[in-house]
Amino acid sequence: MPRSTPEFAAAIDLGSNSFHMIVARIQDGQVSVMDRIRDSIRLGSGIDKNKFIVEETQIQALECLKKFGQRLADFPPGSVRAVGTNTLRNAKNSQTFLAQAEEALGHPIDIISGVEEARLIYLGVAHSLAVADQQRLVMDIGGGSTELIIGNDSGPIYMESMEMGCVSVSRNFFPGGGISNKRIEKARIFARTELEPHTRTFRRLGWEQAIGASGTIRAVKKVLAAAGWINDNITLDGLKLLIEKLGTFDHIDKIKMDALIEERTPVFIGGVIVLLATFEALGIKEMEVSDRALREGLLHDLLGRLQDKDVRDSSISHLAERYHSDQAQAQRVKDTSRYILKQVADSWSLDYSDAEQWLDWAADLHEIGLDIAHNRHHYHGAYIIEHSDLAGFSQFEQRFLAALVRGHRRKLPIKLYKELPKRISKPVKRLSAILRLSVILHRSRSDTPLPDFKLEVSDKTNIEFCIDPDWLEQHPLTLADLEEEIVYLSSAGIELTLCQQDQEPSAKDSSKAN
Repeated sequence: MPRSTPEFAAAIDLGSNSFHMIVARIQDGQVSVMDRIRDSIRLGSGIDKNKFIVEETQIQALECLKKFGQRLADFPPGSVRAVGTNTLRNAKNSQTFLAQAEEALGHPIDIISGVEEARLIYLGVAHSLAVADQQRLVMDIGGGSTELIIGNDSGPIYMESMEMGCVSVSRNFFPGGGISNKRIEKARIFARTELEPHTRTFRRLGWEQAIGASGTIRAVKKVLAAAGWINDNITLDGLKLLIEKLGTFDHIDKIKMDALIEERTPVFIGGVIVLLATFEALGIKEMEVSDRALREGLLHDLLGRLQDKDVRDSSISHLAERYHSDQAQAQRVKDTSRYILKQVADSWSLDYSDAEQWLDWAADLHEIGLDIAHNRHHYHGAYIIEHSDLAGFSQFEQRFLAALVRGHRRKLPIKLYKELPKRISKPVKRLSAILRLSVILHRSRSDTPLPDFKLEVSDKTNIEFCIDPDWLEQHPLTLADLEEEIVYLSSAGIELTLCQQDQEPSAKDSSKAN
C-alpha cells in the first residue's frame, strides 16, 4: 500500500572521492532540489594496505555526517536514503564504521552493489533527459569504480561496474604523485584490460547518445573547454590532447590548468585515463555531460517506494518466476503471515507496512531453492537471494531477505542473524518466527481454510499460540511440527507456548481474517 509522501526528502552518496547530499521538495510527484552539500572526504585514499579505513579518515567522514545529520534533524524515518559505494563495499571494517556513521547521520546507511549503483545512476540521468526513441550509453567515473550502462526510455538494458576509478587509478599508478609517460601508459593499459571483457557486448548493443555523469567527467569537460580543445561535448581528440598535456608535468602537485579546481587535482589524472581508455575501447566519438547522477537516482527511487512503485517488487517477481516458485503456496504463507503480523506487530514494535512487505517477499521466495534440490533448499534459496543482482536492493537488504529464507525451516541461523547490523538483527528474528509458523500451518499445501487462531506476545520474547484442539487432533503432523518449533525458537531467545482454544473450528481462513 502507498505510504504517506513527506514534503522533503534527501539522498546521500558516500562515495570513494567525496560525500554528497541533496535535499529536495516532493510536490505532485515531482522532485525539486532545494539544497546541495558536498565534502571532499576521499574515503578511497584513506584505506591502508590491509583494506581497513584508517582512523583519521573515519574521523573526517563522521564529522561530515554529523553536519549532514544536523541538516536532516527534522526529517522523518523513511525520507532519507543514504548509500555507500565502492570503498565501503570493499573495506574490511565497513560494518563497524557504518554503525558509527548511522549514529552520526541519524538515518540508516546501506551499501549497494556496483550493478545497483549503475541502475541508480541511469535512473538519475534518465530523469533529466527528454523522452527519445533511442539507446543511450551512460558512464560514471567514481573514486573507486566506473559504471557503464546501456539503456533507453524504459530503463537500463545492460550494466557493468568495473574496479577502477579516479582515486584508485591515481593512487595505484602514480604513487607519491610522480608522473611519467611510462606510468600513464601502464594506467591506460590497466583500464583497457578492465574494459576488455565487456567491450564486445557494449559495441554489439550500440547507442545513439553517450552521456557522462560524474564530477570527474564534468571536470574534464570544463578543462577541455577552457583550453579550447572542444566546442561543447567531450571528444577523443580533446582527451588525447589533455593526457599529452598532463604528461608534461612531473608531479601531480604541479598540475595547473585553467578550470581545474585544487581539490580535484590529486585524482584528476586517474579519471582522465579511465575516460580516455573507455573512449578508445568502445569507439566513443563524443560524450555529452549531465549534472545528474547517483544522488538524483536515489531520490527518484525513494519516491517510487513511497508511491507504491517499488522496483524491488519487480525483482522479487522475476526471481520467483525464474526459479518456478509455487505461487499458490506462496500466497497461502503470505496471507497467514499477514494475519499473524497483525496480532504481534504492536507487541514486537514492528512497523506493519514495512514488516508486511518483507514477509510478502520472503513468502514469495521461501521455496525457490527447490528448483536446485529439495535437500537443504532453504540454504540454496538464501544463497540465490544474497548473491543475485536484485534491482532496488542494498547488500544489507539482500542479506536480510536471505536470512528470512534461510531461517524459514529447521534450525535458525543464529550466527547469520548476528552478522547483520544491530538495527535489523532483532526484526529478522521476529519476522522469521512469523514466517516459520505460517509455513508450518501450510505444510499440507491445502486450500482448506485454517481454523482461527490467536497469538499473544508478552515480555517481548514469549509467544502464546492458541488454536482449536479438535483441529490439532486431526492434524497430528502439524502438532508435531509446532512442538518441535518450541525447541527451534528457543535457540533465538523466543519462547513458544501452545495452548488449545475451547471453541469450534472457524470456517474463516487467515486471508479473510486480514
